[in-house]
Amino acid sequence: MPRDALGHLVPGTLSAPRAVPAGIRRPEYVGRPEPSRFTGSDVYSPADIELIRESGRIAAQAVEAVGAAIRPGVTTDELDAVAHEFLVAHGAYPSTLGYRGFPKSCCTSINEVICHGIPDDTVLQNGDIVNVDITAFKNGMHGDLNKTFVVGSTTPEIADLVERTREALNRGIKAIAPGREVNVIGRAIESYAKRFGYGVIRDYTGHGVGSAFHSGLIIPHYDTPSFTTVMEVGMVFTIEPMLTLGTPGHPGTIAWDEWPDGWTVVTRDHSITAQFEHTLVVTERGADILTLP
Repeated sequence: MPRDALGHLVPGTLSAPRAVPAGIRRPEYVGRPEPSRFTGSDVYSPADIELIRESGRIAAQAVEAVGAAIRPGVTTDELDAVAHEFLVAHGAYPSTLGYRGFPKSCCTSINEVICHGIPDDTVLQNGDIVNVDITAFKNGMHGDLNKTFVVGSTTPEIADLVERTREALNRGIKAIAPGREVNVIGRAIESYAKRFGYGVIRDYTGHGVGSAFHSGLIIPHYDTPSFTTVMEVGMVFTIEPMLTLGTPGHPGTIAWDEWPDGWTVVTRDHSITAQFEHTLVVTERGADILTLP
């Protein structure tokens, strides 16, 4: 069992990467060590936005399909199979598969895993929470989201963390408006999280997405004046706050470690962490969510 004597996660055994039908278009980075440098714009035409929405809808439906399969006794590799099969059945490529060497078709992050958990033979147990992060690539565009699910039933403290992380994402979305700097998003998220004493992960952020999986645009989830990009109508990016029950250190950062796999990021104190994500486009009146089922 890939957990230690204290119930903390340890790396499990991976199955082979899943095959994608030859007729499904691959992102340019597949088979290469890293993606090409993005030189385009984060502002998209209405036609391209609809293509991103199509990819986002497929990804969102895949997340719901995986969610329906979550129960005690299921492995995260089995969840990966559900995600993979749904995406390819809808003519989409799983964006994570082969991205900088990532070996699976989605990310599954359990309990103390902040993000980028690799599906393996870890068995879900009652009381766990698991974040399912899926990105679909179709018609040259990526749509990216994630959602945290409770496995069976859990404690009120953890259930509250999950629901309040979902609300933190909603608060970030409500802060979107053309003419504002992107730092207002982080301010809205962190001010809400602080009401409950939650830590906010600072080192992993939202990002520009569309023709590139990650464009280079950074969307902070904490209060900082450092990110001054001004939002424009047609700009597309993700918001994906990660909140934790752990106590923030100075100056408000949460200590974390990365496993030797180069992907799995865990809270150093093993505190529980939750995350929610949507891909959004800035509109004249605020934001439109592009990753709804």
